[in-house]
Amino acid sequence: MKSFKSSVFRFFSSLSHLAAGFSEKKLSAIKDFLHYAGIPLLFALSFLAGAAARVIVQHFAPPETVTTSASSSSWGLSFQEEGKTPVGNATAKELAAYNAYYAADSSQNKIYLTFDCGYENGNTPLILKALKNHNAKATFFVVGNFVKDNPKLIKEMVSQGHIVGNHTLTHPDMSGISSMEDFCSQLEGVEKLYKEVTGESMTKFYRPPQGIYNIKNLSMANELGYKTFFWSLAYVDWYQDKQPTREEAFDKLLKRIHPGAIVLLHNTSSTNGQILDELLGKWEAMGYTFGTLEEF
Repeated sequence: MKSFKSSVFRFFSSLSHLAAGFSEKKLSAIKDFLHYAGIPLLFALSFLAGAAARVIVQHFAPPETVTTSASSSSWGLSFQEEGKTPVGNATAKELAAYNAYYAADSSQNKIYLTFDCGYENGNTPLILKALKNHNAKATFFVVGNFVKDNPKLIKEMVSQGHIVGNHTLTHPDMSGISSMEDFCSQLEGVEKLYKEVTGESMTKFYRPPQGIYNIKNLSMANELGYKTFFWSLAYVDWYQDKQPTREEAFDKLLKRIHPGAIVLLHNTSSTNGQILDELLGKWEAMGYTFGTLEEF
């Protein structure tokens, strides 16, 4: 019964998002219907309150605020069936319009390894060693300070055939950046550091910090020649004082792997450093091979 009430409440809450486009006459008719149909008052109030809130925002908030609020989002996933591509909060088709991706074609048993690198705490060498053992290539999305502080690791990544991608200069909430000049400076700052270290131009692969993005960001990245990469598999591995156990890591990463997965792991995770060699072997035993983001 509790589950049923929760489901019905979520259903009516979602209907409230449609109410902004209804006239007062239509809203009144819906209210009468809810009343005479015997729908509990709680649900009716939820519907009407949502409608009122949307109307207030539309009439009194500055247009730019409405646009930003409506379009900004944190990347999220819903795993609905084991071994299948999860549902993202944007579809593959919607993202592809901006050269953005979160998974590949699910017809091939191929997965794509990526690491977000905010700083170095001794685990990246273990990760590189494990990748080399399995001849697996990865993309390392680096923040500016990581490039500046770890030139030897950057050179090692490149020499082993890995891609170094752009995770912004200072790791800000990029959805709060509205000007192309400021957006560009976050990406070009990393490009400059990378070229100073390697003498080469950076591959134009971008991952928004924390997965926070909006359509304008995707459009600006695309305009700058970047492909944006989200992910279809990740787990909570970034808390240094609360690292997952081996068992917890394997439980998440083996059950949720799927054909075409873009896997996100953090280089700061001691668990990842310890288990990666074994993890890659387990994925290979499941029939997976490792691709690179250059295939997108």
